[in-house]
This record gives sequence, C-alpha cells and structure tokens, in this order.
Amino acid sequence: MTLEALLAYAHILAILTMVVFLASEAALCRVEWMNAAVVQRLRRVDLIYGAAAGAVFLTGLLRVFLGAKGGEWYGAQPLLYLKLALFITIGLLSIKPTLMFGRWQRELAASGALPAAAEVQKARKLIMVQAHILPFIPLAAVFLARGFG
Repeated sequence: MTLEALLAYAHILAILTMVVFLASEAALCRVEWMNAAVVQRLRRVDLIYGAAAGAVFLTGLLRVFLGAKGGEWYGAQPLLYLKLALFITIGLLSIKPTLMFGRWQRELAASGALPAAAEVQKARKLIMVQAHILPFIPLAAVFLARGFG
C-alpha cells in the first residue's frame, strides 16, 4: 500500500512539474517579450520540461508494473493506450520547439540575433497545441481509474 501511494505521489509530482514548465514555455514564447534573456531561459525551461515528461513516463511505467493493479490489468485497458497516444503526440509536437530553442540559442551566441517573429509564433503555436492536448490525459486517467473502457 505504501509503495502504491509513493508511486502515485511521484507520478502526480512529475505531471505537475511538466504542466508548470509547459505553461512557462507558453508564457515566455511571445514575440513581444523576446530578448536574449528569454532565449536563454526558454532553452533551460524546455530542458526541465523534457526531464519532467521523462519522469512522467517513468513513473507511469512504475505504476503499471509495480503498482497494485499490475501490468496485466493495465494491458487490457484501452484508455491506457489512449493516454499513451496523447502523451506520445505531445512528445512529438515538442521536438520542433526544442530544436528551435537550441538553434535560437546558438544563433544568439554566434551573432547576437534574436529569432524572427514568425519563428517565435510557430514555436508558440506548437506549445499551445501541446497545452491543449494535455488536459485530456488526466480525463482519460480518471475514467481508467474508475474502470471505464
């Protein structure tokens, strides 16, 4: 019982961390706020966001295989696969902004140039799509936990 509670806590903490840093990216990635400090900060925030997403995935796996319900029960649940599909979709959508932030940082270091407005808008749009998909994962989770599907 204690292991189940600790796994749930670690998973929730990782999810909250991921949400906070995705929201931070959305807040920072604006044309009107873009400056050298923001370029640097976006890169760091994105690294933490990625680490948090990795922690969400790892703690989720631990809950599946070490938790009370076990892998056999979870493996038969379609909502688990929906959650995974949404999570993977968010992960795939996050690749482009991550690459953009790295490029912006390198260009800033090399020439002092800030990203073009169109680039910032493109990155922000991808971040916002992730942010709008993310709430459907806990929705699937609460139905999964209650035996639906």
